[in-house]
Amino acid sequence: MDFTPTEAQAEARDLAARIFGDLSTHERLKAAGTGSDPELWKALCAAGLIGAVADLGLLGLVLLLEEQGRTTAQVPCAASCAYGLLAITAHGSAEQRARLLPAIEDGSAVVAGAFPAQGGVRASAPAVEGGSVVAGAFPAPGGARAPGPAVLTGTVPVVPWLRDATHVLVADSGRRLWLVPLGEGTGVVPVELTAPWSAARLTLDRAPAEPLGGPEAYADVLATARTAFAGLQAGVCAGSLARAVAHVGAREQFGRPLDTRQAVQLRAAEAHMDIEAIRVTAYEAAWRRDAGLPYATHALTAAWWASEAGQRVVHTGQHLHGGAGADLDHPVHRHFLWGRQLDAYLGCGAEALQELGELVAREE
Repeated sequence: MDFTPTEAQAEARDLAARIFGDLSTHERLKAAGTGSDPELWKALCAAGLIGAVADLGLLGLVLLLEEQGRTTAQVPCAASCAYGLLAITAHGSAEQRARLLPAIEDGSAVVAGAFPAQGGVRASAPAVEGGSVVAGAFPAPGGARAPGPAVLTGTVPVVPWLRDATHVLVADSGRRLWLVPLGEGTGVVPVELTAPWSAARLTLDRAPAEPLGGPEAYADVLATARTAFAGLQAGVCAGSLARAVAHVGAREQFGRPLDTRQAVQLRAAEAHMDIEAIRVTAYEAAWRRDAGLPYATHALTAAWWASEAGQRVVHTGQHLHGGAGADLDHPVHRHFLWGRQLDAYLGCGAEALQELGELVAREE
């Protein structure tokens, strides 16, 4: 395996770093509150970064999301690319790709989704033609893909980035995937999360839906999303540690910089190793998908590292700031909130390990 980015991936990553660095300032993030930054989203789309993801692959998306995580930029990049652009590219019909991909690429369409119930709230079962579904939540296996459009009814308590979305990804209890346009038959009520993401409660009342892909689409979209959000967590953690390193290098205690203290050095070193573990497992899962290799277990491994190690790193970043880390307006606190939200979003470590063990046992 070779995780070295291609020239195109490296150029896209560097361009994303410049755009995020220029537009995701602490002042702009404070002004955004729990909403997204439409100017930043337009800049990313105008630069061609969202549209390029189809060619850059999942590894290219992970590289872009690392840069987003470093600045905790409030745009629905991970959700719209994982649940929308890559899902439709891989599993959509020719008509769906022609109709939906251009709008996703230019930012006029945004697709929201949610992870499985391991770390979140399981929805009450909305119905599809007598079956049960959870919008973007991918519940239990079984059943066959429906052949045509349907109508959905039910409620989903929390869908991250839903307030920015034009469509939401839906998976029913038979692992059938659906795309639901927000409008007729849908309701969106804002909710607050740990991180200031633009989340909302989704209600479906005979909402029109169209199927996406076949039986294989469920597992691929789920693994893609896990890998993408693990890459986002790698960036969040790297940004948190970078702020902490800068702080302990400038802060003096008893006449010496804090970074000369062995205890501080050890905490930072442990955090660095955790970040590298998140990064390399996310890279491996993404590389395997792009190479056409099985990667479900690798995506789960990346999700476990991002959840377990991610919360350790953001706690370390805040701790190394001392009293300043307790300031809710300090930039490092935003990394803390994002890290804890991603920890919950990817699912707790014990549940991820159980699912991984069961998946390995079935494969063997």
